[in-house]
Amino acid sequence: MLILDTTLARREAEGRPIRVGMIGAGFMGRGLANQIINSVPGMTLVAIANRTGANAERAYTEAGVEPVRVENADQVDAAIEKGTPAVLEDAFELLKAVHLDCVVDVTGAVEFGARVTVAAIERGLPVVTMNAELDGTVGPLLAHRAREAGVVLTGADGDQPAVQANLVRFVKGIGVTPLVVGNVKGLQDEYRTPTTQKAFAERWGQDPYMVTSFADGTKISFEQAIVANAFGLTVPKRGMNGWEHEGHVDELTTRYDVDELRELGGIVDYVVKSKPSPGVFVLGTHDDPKQRHYLNLYKLGEGPLYSFYTPYHLCHFEVPNSVVRAVDFADAALAPPGGPHVDVVATAKQDLKAGHTLDGLGGYDTYGVAESTAVTRAENLLPMGVAEGCVLKRDVAKDEVLTYADVTLPPGRLVDQLREEQEKLFS
Repeated sequence: MLILDTTLARREAEGRPIRVGMIGAGFMGRGLANQIINSVPGMTLVAIANRTGANAERAYTEAGVEPVRVENADQVDAAIEKGTPAVLEDAFELLKAVHLDCVVDVTGAVEFGARVTVAAIERGLPVVTMNAELDGTVGPLLAHRAREAGVVLTGADGDQPAVQANLVRFVKGIGVTPLVVGNVKGLQDEYRTPTTQKAFAERWGQDPYMVTSFADGTKISFEQAIVANAFGLTVPKRGMNGWEHEGHVDELTTRYDVDELRELGGIVDYVVKSKPSPGVFVLGTHDDPKQRHYLNLYKLGEGPLYSFYTPYHLCHFEVPNSVVRAVDFADAALAPPGGPHVDVVATAKQDLKAGHTLDGLGGYDTYGVAESTAVTRAENLLPMGVAEGCVLKRDVAKDEVLTYADVTLPPGRLVDQLREEQEKLFS
């Protein structure tokens, strides 16, 4: 994507930087703010909206600039015209501002993220989302709405799903058919909680619930679901294989049955403790025996599976690339072109009693596992992205997958309306 730096350099020279609004100012948001402000000429972070204004101010001050507090869209525009960064608590006022070229969702909240994304699409703004949980719940519908509105909705470069997507596009571009698109994890324990992850979260200044969603497998389930939805892939089984493999991902070329992979049409998967960590990988085939000879010469082996990998993912460092791709090239780093192929379903982390209200992602009650959309529909399984706030109608045993019949949904949520609309549109 080296063309992007040339585009940004031209914008900087012409004095017309891409004007970015950011929603959310947590750990990742602060990193992104610092990156744009101090390392991305040709782009400017004009405003941050966060429900706690002090956190939005912190994102700017840690990056070395002093923002001004505003309350509405007119004041945001006035600050932008003066070249002063603005912070406010109302995200929807930010989205009304005229002088915006793109918005980045760094919230990680499903319901609020849904409202923000819908509003941005209706406003006609390109959206870069770091909200895999929203994308894995109603991403196909939101992408459809964005296409209908003529705007780009994209996952974020640097996060593992888009790193995988870039690698898939590279692999396909050299004539290789991807059959396994994989993620590398360092830890997988479905029963981790915010209590067990508290010390790690404090050490790195992160939210213990978010950290728990990494450890208990929920996050990687969402990440692989959105990759599957972007490329028409499926899962080999509920929860994926998730093998523990302490060697290099190159060694996985002999672990899979190629005929089974072809029959499935390609899969998403993950491995634990593999090298290079925390990277991503693609295993693919080539139909041309002449090109297989060259691949062998270039040290990729005799096949039939060839291994390609990226040894790192740099999260917020690469997000500005997605902004340029969306604004100047109408190119999504990651977006589903049609209906869902894989969902993330809610599974009990402990025995739960009837009448209990489920807590949120990375909590004490549930963890998410990836399941094919066909099975999710056939068994009426409860998506992880809508589980928070649901009230159980019956006792549920540990490791049991919940269904819609097991719960009462909270009233009036947009995500439930979007999920219903998605099912009708793509069923």
